Amino acid sequence: MSQADNPTVDVVIPVYNEERDLEPSIITLRSFLKEHCIYPWRIVVADNASKDRTLEIAKDLSQRYPDVTYIHLTQKGRGRALRTAWLVSKADIVSYMDVDLSTNLKAFVPMIEGLIHGGYDVATGSRLMAGSRIKRQWKREIISRCYNLLVKLIFPQKNFSDAQCGFKALSRRAVQKLVPSVRDQAWFFDSELLLRAEQRGFRIYEVPVEWIEDLDSRVRIVSTAWQDIKGLLRVRFTSGEEQRVLSEPQIETGKGF
Repeated sequence: MSQADNPTVDVVIPVYNEERDLEPSIITLRSFLKEHCIYPWRIVVADNASKDRTLEIAKDLSQRYPDVTYIHLTQKGRGRALRTAWLVSKADIVSYMDVDLSTNLKAFVPMIEGLIHGGYDVATGSRLMAGSRIKRQWKREIISRCYNLLVKLIFPQKNFSDAQCGFKALSRRAVQKLVPSVRDQAWFFDSELLLRAEQRGFRIYEVPVEWIEDLDSRVRIVSTAWQDIKGLLRVRFTSGEEQRVLSEPQIETGKGF
């Protein structure tokens, strides 16, 4: 990485109708980064068409804290929010985590260190590696493990263990080369990102994480699972090179863009 001595880091938090959790989570994240991250960092709240006070709170946080900004999209989709925020960012490293902070933040610095000093361009947390610790309902645990087994069956050469962990980081090179080829705009975005990375020859750095399930999760398991299966088959039989150019959403940005 060309900026290895002092790379800049954007931490993107995708949100949809998160007026309850947004402010306390950003305050917790800021405190952690101020204490543990030695690199210049910024928090970006990526609001995808919230209908509650989420955008208002994001704007207020941006005014209160110089290291917090926001981007607002008029269309829904977590993948769309990440794709847009990462592509407009000028940071050397972009990352993301879920607003509930279900992944223990202590894994964040080791994850980005893999990009800065390890020669990797893509990094992800894993709930299935040795050393990881998770707490979740048994139904969701079974579904998650079955999904990752399915990924392994369809992509037997894959070298990552957890396709869906919401804790990832990319170098600027990976953003430019890889993100435009990711077509999914919703929950399959994470899986497609990693699978396209392997198709393009990017090595993936995995770190074990501690993870506690958010019992207020908005994910609709059955419909999401079906979309994931269709997505896996699409990625299996395409390279990403032939994907159509996605229309750019209308966006509003805070300071720094």
